[in-house]
Amino acid sequence: MHKHTNYDVVIVGAGIIGLAHAYHAHQRGFRVAVVDHATAVVGASVQNFGHACITAQSGEALRYAGAGRTHWLDLSRKAGFWSSESGTHCVARHDDELAVLRQFAEVRGPEQAQLLDRDEVLNRLPISADGVTGGLFMPLDLQVDPRRAAPSIARWLENSGVDFHWRTAATSFDPGVVRTTRGDLYADTVFVTVNYDIDRLFPEYAERGGLLRCRLHMLRAHIELSTRLPTPLFTGWSLLRYSGFEGLPAVVDVATRLAEEFPDYLDLDLHQMYTPQPDGTILIGDTHIRETSASPFQSEAGFEALVTEAKAMFGVDRIEVTERWQGVYSSAPDSEFLLVEPISGVHVVTVTTGIGMTTSLGLAESSLTRALEQNASTQIGVDA
Repeated sequence: MHKHTNYDVVIVGAGIIGLAHAYHAHQRGFRVAVVDHATAVVGASVQNFGHACITAQSGEALRYAGAGRTHWLDLSRKAGFWSSESGTHCVARHDDELAVLRQFAEVRGPEQAQLLDRDEVLNRLPISADGVTGGLFMPLDLQVDPRRAAPSIARWLENSGVDFHWRTAATSFDPGVVRTTRGDLYADTVFVTVNYDIDRLFPEYAERGGLLRCRLHMLRAHIELSTRLPTPLFTGWSLLRYSGFEGLPAVVDVATRLAEEFPDYLDLDLHQMYTPQPDGTILIGDTHIRETSASPFQSEAGFEALVTEAKAMFGVDRIEVTERWQGVYSSAPDSEFLLVEPISGVHVVTVTTGIGMTTSLGLAESSLTRALEQNASTQIGVDA
């Protein structure tokens, strides 16, 4: 049984989206509970790059990412995990890639995107000079340690008075009630932030939105470099990945060329990206395979592609791979967020692409505000 059962806000799911809601609710002075079937944060929130890729977003995602930036830095100090205002570099290794970066820099301006020539890129980054035509620096992006950030936030919230009900599964909902495997919890406002597992609680909404599980090949490696990689590093493949680049005229040229040159990589839905970690290792990824149920089996082809391209990028003959894993997150074909209220007072908040860390704190602030305003409006209607 639960120690307490009555709260202002109950959150189902202790990933970064759920923790972000708990943080904002706690900051507003509410009594908050978090429910999760696991014993710790073990999902997509610790399987990722730890990269708050703010600048490459667009629309709502850009707004959420920008709004969350100061919260990430604030939480880093409060919860005691590593963060860095590193920014992000993107290297262009073909004229069409440089054309995209030039167009992006013109749209965003120097506060968000700074175009670099070839010499500037090679002076900043310990990469092979082969094919480099220029690059871009996005100074507003952040980094956190993905293994420690979300778990540290959970510990800090728990120590600050948020109740965590670990090893407890939510089974069903009614207005004001969360039914769990350890008894009922009561709150006027409930957030369901269970990522791809939304299809187990509200399958009709998952099916309607076309939600799938997207599984990734990911690596951690030691690479002997002349100098430390100073920031996360994007490549030409990144220009096909993020919505901020979408619609720029030169993107079509990049997509056409990469499809012709690397059809096998296109089949893997490769995103060639590198993020340096505090211990000196580099996280390397990733591939994307979308399925309703994520197969536990990974082909070696994905890992081989990541290693091959990393060697070429950094001009080295050997990479010491220390870890391999399969990341999984929710994916939908036509949207980046699933925000619905299937039951009065029960709000589903799911990021349906790989930008959960980037958007979490801004998204949660917005969804909490919206839910509270809705509650107030409903109460006024009742009182009237």
